[in-house]
Amino acid sequence: MKTASRQITGTDVKRYMQDVGQRARVAARAISRAETAAKDAALIAMADEIGRQTETLIAANRKDLDTGKAQGLDAALLDRLELNAARIQAMAEGLRQIATLADPVGEITDLNYRPSGIQVGRMRVPLGVIGIIYESRPNVTADAAGLCLKSGNAAILRGGSEAIHSNRAIAACIQAGLKQAGLPEDSVQVIETTDRAAVGELIRMKEFVDVIVPRGGKSLIERISAEATIPVIKHLHGVCHVYIDDKADMDKAVKVAFNAKTQRYGTCNTMETLLVARAVAGRILPALAGMYREEGVELRGCEATRQIVPGVKTATEEDWHTEYLAPVLSIRVVENVDEAIDHIARYGSAHTDAIVTEDITRARRFLREVDSSSVMVNASTRFADGFEYGLGAEIGISTDKLHARGPVGLEGLTSVKFIVLGDGHIRK
Repeated sequence: MKTASRQITGTDVKRYMQDVGQRARVAARAISRAETAAKDAALIAMADEIGRQTETLIAANRKDLDTGKAQGLDAALLDRLELNAARIQAMAEGLRQIATLADPVGEITDLNYRPSGIQVGRMRVPLGVIGIIYESRPNVTADAAGLCLKSGNAAILRGGSEAIHSNRAIAACIQAGLKQAGLPEDSVQVIETTDRAAVGELIRMKEFVDVIVPRGGKSLIERISAEATIPVIKHLHGVCHVYIDDKADMDKAVKVAFNAKTQRYGTCNTMETLLVARAVAGRILPALAGMYREEGVELRGCEATRQIVPGVKTATEEDWHTEYLAPVLSIRVVENVDEAIDHIARYGSAHTDAIVTEDITRARRFLREVDSSSVMVNASTRFADGFEYGLGAEIGISTDKLHARGPVGLEGLTSVKFIVLGDGHIRK
């Protein structure tokens, strides 16, 4: 779509979005039957083009960063917005990894003979047209395009206005890859207008769009969930926990808890609350607090934490519910694994939670009883990511329980239909 964003206003937005939807529906039929080799060729071509255009992408991103700083975007948003050479290389690598993954489309499973003589099984099929609405992170443009393409879906991508230059530059690389592979360029369309009315149109185009995936802040996802007339794959926020058990290896505990908070602040899988067993709190919290403070992390704690580590601010009830997306950490001393699990059940967001322990029984209890989309033992919550899980990339993380849960990769962007094989069989 070549229309400039400033030309699409008012009633033009509805016509524009209808045109995008119609094009996507036509492209979805074509891409659903595309051969794996063609899809993989497009993914490799996209990755190569992104690599070639690194400087162009950085220059486009710099415009967005400059505008964001002038508009007063906070540090967490600017971090999510930024593209550098390493992040651009990661985008390209994500596309190449998707190309190496097995194509789920057309896979037949559970094929069995029934007493009547027919064979009944299931075939994996694309969802159709997927609308992705996201903020800040321009890498989502490449990730979403690649995953939708490999899973046989057409994609309509609507990024935030703060990343418009970056998204357009990435979209040009995607279009070049599709064209080189001989696939419909309308298979991936990036919405040109920054008018918010476009979002309202996209989430109600039932005749053209099969599912919506919002990625961004809690307010965006709450709005999409409330207003969409199309199924939504979502998570509202990531209040992630690490629990250090009294049977933990202290060296492992320090490494995991420090990484889970400080490796990157503005991501949904960053730890926001640290839970520590009372029996080891006096040993581990002073060391960890010193490390956090060296990184500039503000600490807020319960009364027991404040007695062990002087200078820690008092944590409020609201803190236990908060996804900071910033160098702020809540700390609570708990009696044992039971109290840790209870805390997570009350305050968690069903995203990602981890335990550090050498006690296999407690580890298994934690895995079984913590009702989150990712539950970990002796590993940083920062691993809750499609790339790290071997999905190539992710279109988002779902904390829903129906259809898809956790990082949503290729399988999460497909469904199944029943197939029946017979040889003139009739029902008696």
